[in-house]
Amino acid sequence: MPGDLGHDGGYRGVGYCFLISAENEDTARRNIAMQQKVGVNTQWLDRGTAVQRFPWLNPDRLTAVGFEPFGGYADPVQSVEAYASAFKRLGGEVRTRVACRKLLRDGDRITGVVTDDDRIIAGMVVNAAGPWAPALARLAGLPLEMRSFREQDTVWEGRPGREMPTHAISNTLDAIYIRPQGDRRYVVGRGFPKDYEDVDENNYKETPDDSFVSDVQMRLEHRIPPLQGAKLIHAYTALYDVTPDWYPYVGPRAAVAGYGDFSGGSGHGFKIAPGLAEELAGWLLTGKVAEDFRQLSYDRIAAKRLFVQSYGGNRG
Repeated sequence: MPGDLGHDGGYRGVGYCFLISAENEDTARRNIAMQQKVGVNTQWLDRGTAVQRFPWLNPDRLTAVGFEPFGGYADPVQSVEAYASAFKRLGGEVRTRVACRKLLRDGDRITGVVTDDDRIIAGMVVNAAGPWAPALARLAGLPLEMRSFREQDTVWEGRPGREMPTHAISNTLDAIYIRPQGDRRYVVGRGFPKDYEDVDENNYKETPDDSFVSDVQMRLEHRIPPLQGAKLIHAYTALYDVTPDWYPYVGPRAAVAGYGDFSGGSGHGFKIAPGLAEELAGWLLTGKVAEDFRQLSYDRIAAKRLFVQSYGGNRG
């Protein structure tokens, strides 16, 4: 990333583990074979190999582990700053703390936006307002079917002197995800299947539930015994902008010109946004796009061509 953007985006290639149960073994084998076919360095580790490689792991109900040695995580603030800096070096203008209040529409074309500062006329407007994207679209007479879910996360610090994981982990056995922060600290949250809470994106509880914290702690300590007795450092809530099929809306629409969607990340938008943005830019500039990518357009709602998840929820 530093070579491409000129700044460190905070990427840490610590490796990524996908814990596989007997229930999703067949699906995982197909997905890993597909990834290997397109050149992703993904390995299938059987149960015995996984137990030897990851001594911190409780193998209860474990069938295998999908392991990406070059996978990892990125710091969200550093990543955004790195992309913004690269954009400005290429001549772009970045305005922070400036709210977009409305999309301007003239007939069947979106012509610009209204901000707190002024009106900006543009040949193309991309609605990337996350949970607030439907409100902007609605003011311009555009439908945008999406829900806002309240998402809770916790940060734990393990005790010193214990062997603990260094990888990012998707744990389908206990429906939690684990992301290292360094210094024995981990971000831990719940994954699918779980209850999802619809909220008003402008009025929701921003502090976590005690029951959620206790539940996550129980699941974490069961799967990774060295984290038993870990100290809760922080807990917080945020929003997921979720589409009906848990895939984002990306691209222009057939019924309106000068407009493109880029929202509905459904909990995995951050990690796939750079690749999606590159394809979207080419689509908007040239009008050409691969047919499979074209299906990400909001037009799929009216056409009833929704995606189907491999594992359910946002676990594609």
